Amino acid sequence: MVKTYEPIEATTQKITISKQAGEWYLSCRGERPFAPTNEFTPTSTPKTTEVVGVDLGIKTLATLSNGEVFKSVFPYKKAQNKLAKLQRLLSRKVKHSSNWYKAVVKLAKQHRRVANIRKDALHKLTTYLAKNHGTVVIEDLNVSGMLANHKLAKSDSR
Repeated sequence: MVKTYEPIEATTQKITISKQAGEWYLSCRGERPFAPTNEFTPTSTPKTTEVVGVDLGIKTLATLSNGEVFKSVFPYKKAQNKLAKLQRLLSRKVKHSSNWYKAVVKLAKQHRRVANIRKDALHKLTTYLAKNHGTVVIEDLNVSGMLANHKLAKSDSR
């Protein structure tokens, strides 16, 4: 039995149960009954600027052509430092011991936290761009060149 906060009126077609970083997740795919078209008609939001250019930076997450700056996420750097520490601690454990398994779960949770911080920052940026600008132009980066330089490699992998 699965408890939900809101009633779900759908015919379930597929259910996937997965375990990630020590926590269980349930993913459902279903079919809803036909809804009236006037209830779910898409509406576009009024745009403040028609065209904007985005420059992905090393020190900042992104800089827009209109001068707006999106700063890099501070918790991301902090979470990365903790991730490095947990990886070091895991490497010193005896493989397949109970303390090693505990360290693996801690490391997986930290990996998920880092990924979620990155996803959140990018979702906020892209949502802002989509809501406020009609056309978004992004610079073409030389990713392989940036990855070759060890000082720029982490900056690129936001």
